[in-house]
Amino acid sequence: MTQTIAPRVRMLVLLFLAVTGALLAGAGPASAHAALTGSDPAQGVVVDKAPTQVSLTFSETVSMNDDSLRVLDPKGTRVDTGKPSEVSGTTYAVQLHSGLPDGTYTVTYQVVSADSHPVAGAYTFSIGSPSKTSVSVSDQEAGGGVVGWLYGFGRYASYAGFIVMAGGAAFVLACWQRGTGVQVLQRLVVTGWVAMTAATLFLLLLRGSYTSSGKVGDVFDLDLLGEVLQTKTGAALVSRLLLLSAAALFIAVLFGAYDKREGEEKRDLTFGLAIGGTVVAAGLAASWAMAEHASTGVQPGIAMPVDVLHLLAVATWLGGLTALLVALYRAPADRPVDAPAARRFSRLAFGSVLVVVATGTYQSWRQLGSWSAFTDTRYGRLLLLKIGLVALLVGIAWISRRWTAQLADTTTEEAVRKSAPEKERVTASAGTTDTAKQTAGDAEPGSTSAKRAAQLARQQAAVDATRQKRLRDSDTHRFGLRRSVLAEAGVAVVVLAVTTVLTSTEPGRTEQDAAAANRASSSSSSSAGDSASGALTLDMSFDTGGTDGKGVVSVDLDPARTGANEMHVYVTRPNGRAFDVPEVKVAFTLGAKDIGPLPVVPDHITTGHWSANGVQIPMAGEWEISVTVRTSDIDQVTVSKNAQIG
Repeated sequence: MTQTIAPRVRMLVLLFLAVTGALLAGAGPASAHAALTGSDPAQGVVVDKAPTQVSLTFSETVSMNDDSLRVLDPKGTRVDTGKPSEVSGTTYAVQLHSGLPDGTYTVTYQVVSADSHPVAGAYTFSIGSPSKTSVSVSDQEAGGGVVGWLYGFGRYASYAGFIVMAGGAAFVLACWQRGTGVQVLQRLVVTGWVAMTAATLFLLLLRGSYTSSGKVGDVFDLDLLGEVLQTKTGAALVSRLLLLSAAALFIAVLFGAYDKREGEEKRDLTFGLAIGGTVVAAGLAASWAMAEHASTGVQPGIAMPVDVLHLLAVATWLGGLTALLVALYRAPADRPVDAPAARRFSRLAFGSVLVVVATGTYQSWRQLGSWSAFTDTRYGRLLLLKIGLVALLVGIAWISRRWTAQLADTTTEEAVRKSAPEKERVTASAGTTDTAKQTAGDAEPGSTSAKRAAQLARQQAAVDATRQKRLRDSDTHRFGLRRSVLAEAGVAVVVLAVTTVLTSTEPGRTEQDAAAANRASSSSSSSAGDSASGALTLDMSFDTGGTDGKGVVSVDLDPARTGANEMHVYVTRPNGRAFDVPEVKVAFTLGAKDIGPLPVVPDHITTGHWSANGVQIPMAGEWEISVTVRTSDIDQVTVSKNAQIG
């Protein structure tokens, strides 16, 4: 039987590693959950007089350190002075040196949002007139690289450990109390506890580097660790460790003293363990809810308890499913999972699914905010994938419920009576095995008889394993249940991986709100520019169809008159963050006079910013301004708008 189970176990392990690697690596760096919604000076603006400070406004409160907000001159030298300070609410500012010369300046920021995720970005503004800059800002977001991948894997391991530990214990206590004496279930729950504890310590060490430098060498920086312990996330991780010590006591009692109790004493202990276990599990779930998505945004007072219920229901369902799978495949032949236990879990899992659906619906509304966010944001697309996987999981669970309903309600004594001839053969073969072992022990070490006896013992053990498997599989309904539960577990591994990526992805509501704020800011700046100097700003959405192919290209033309003009082109993601593309080209066409297209190839200034001086507009009229954006060697698109110039 061990040889038969091994391929299935290896299959699940390979599936686990493949899905984890594909989703966590493919997810790239963790997306920020606070977005930059405004700045002063604004992105791309040209001011006549050097400002005394730079201020940034975010969609929610953020945490900053001394280097969170930096301003660099065209040579890359810092021109900010002092520490960043909170101006009001979600606006933060840093003071600048006086008498700054003309040129293009780069603003970089790296902060931690209220839901614990790092936020980073950069933009430029100019004093007097734009200039070349030596500052090269990487498009990689905060929380990326090796440390970001390790942090994501640690999050997955902590979720998986919690589900296995809490769900496995719930299955034993609520569905199959005889399972407290089954070693494979004991090892399963203890393994979940060890995985969660190790992952929590791992995350605590990685946290400082994850939210700051992203360097592997900073993982063991004690100063960073001290800063982490003073944050909300650090407090949540420490609280989780303390609760895990209480969980260790619960596990020790469940698989120790509880198994030895009988009658009224056991019923009282069952009640105590149920209350204590629920409190500890809820506390562990709250360590996520109080520090991540649920703790900020819309209705946090409702979202946090809903998130706790969601995590508990998921653990009860998927963790209990894992325990049932292990029991069906590995429980001793003299203590198989009986039909009442399977049916009790079926009812418990059904109730858990209802809670998961109800709480998940509320969470989806809270994180998305609109139907369009399902397709327009990365969070929405991942959520659609998760919904599809959960629907598949529920479908397989329905098949499992059918097998459970047909499962023969056979007690251990009846199973022994029905298989008495088989048992006698097993007993006889066991006696043969003992005789072979005794012969091997009596023989001289290394002698031919000892080797022969050891070989016979191994062969007999294989025969015994085969007979035991045949005895276990004699019930076709039980065999069908094992197969369907195995399929459920495989899909559950994928669901957990997608969920882990979702928890580190910017919510659709936040992404759309930030994009709307940036568009409003851009429109406001454009209106101000139009009234002052006749400048023109055009925003055009593009989609090349390739990877990172969606975005917005903005063309600023100043003074938008006949003759020489100054042109700036900005490329941003749908959430408003600047990013680079391989090529941007602009063309002007005046169809009424058959003029053009007049091509313009702007110079790259900094991340997401191109500029060209002396752009000649020979005649006033309604011009078509076309922009060609190339995002890869084969992916490009041309978008255009008409505008009155002159």
